[in-house]
Amino acid sequence: MPHHPTSKPPAKRRSAADQDKIIVEALRGAGRPVSAYELIEQVRGFGVTAPPTVYRALQRLIDDGLAHRLESLNAFVACNHPHHAGKAVFAICDTCGTVNEFDSASAIKALTAWAKTAEFEVRSMTLELRGKCKGCVATG
Repeated sequence: MPHHPTSKPPAKRRSAADQDKIIVEALRGAGRPVSAYELIEQVRGFGVTAPPTVYRALQRLIDDGLAHRLESLNAFVACNHPHHAGKAVFAICDTCGTVNEFDSASAIKALTAWAKTAEFEVRSMTLELRGKCKGCVATG
C-alpha cells in the first residue's frame, strides 16, 4: 500500500533494550511501587502499550537485577542496590505505603546457608518486612 502524505507513518517497533530502558526509567520516576497496568499507563506515550510487552520487559529487568516484584503488593519497583543480583530486602509501611529497600548481607547470608544445607537451589530472594515506618510510629 503506498504511503500518502496525509496518513500516519507506521508505528516504529522498539527493540527489547529500548523497551527495558523506557520501563526502568518509568519505575525509577514513579518513586513508589507500581502495578504493571499503572506502568503501562505511564509508558503509553512512548509507544509501549501491550501488557505482554511490559511483563516481558519487567521479567528481563528482574533477571538483570534492575527491578523487583513485591509479591505482597503485586507491584514492581526499580532496584536501589543493583549489585545484589536478585536478592533484596524491603520494609513496607502498612500505614503510609512507603517502601524502603535495604541491603542486609547477614540476612541473605543466613538464608543462603540454610538453603545450601537443605540442598535447596535458590532462584531469587526477596524479603518483605511489613509494619510501620518511623514516621507513622511517631504519629501514632
